[in-house]
Amino acid sequence: MDDQTRTELEAAAFRTLLAHLDKRRDVQNIDMMNLTGFCRNCLSRWYQEAANARGIDMDKDTAREIVYGMPYDQWKAENQTEASPDQQQAFEKSFAENVGGKSPGSAGSGA
Repeated sequence: MDDQTRTELEAAAFRTLLAHLDKRRDVQNIDMMNLTGFCRNCLSRWYQEAANARGIDMDKDTAREIVYGMPYDQWKAENQTEASPDQQQAFEKSFAENVGGKSPGSAGSGA
């Protein structure tokens, strides 16, 4: 497979993932993080980092709007539920293992 085709397939898979996450707004970021080690905020951070690495000036809010399909504060108000103490404890462990080096607040846990 040539590089262009691979890139196009990866982009298509990413768009499908975003569409799937948009349909599954009931799935909380904290649960994703606890089960998989990443969440929507991680995806938006990776997107921002990739843009910045290519010289594209993109901030966290712009990247989040791309991933969430709306401003992050709006998504939180419409979809985010309160995390239980058990969820929060599992999140702290998952965050340390998978993100590390940043505090959960600075990375935007969405929890």
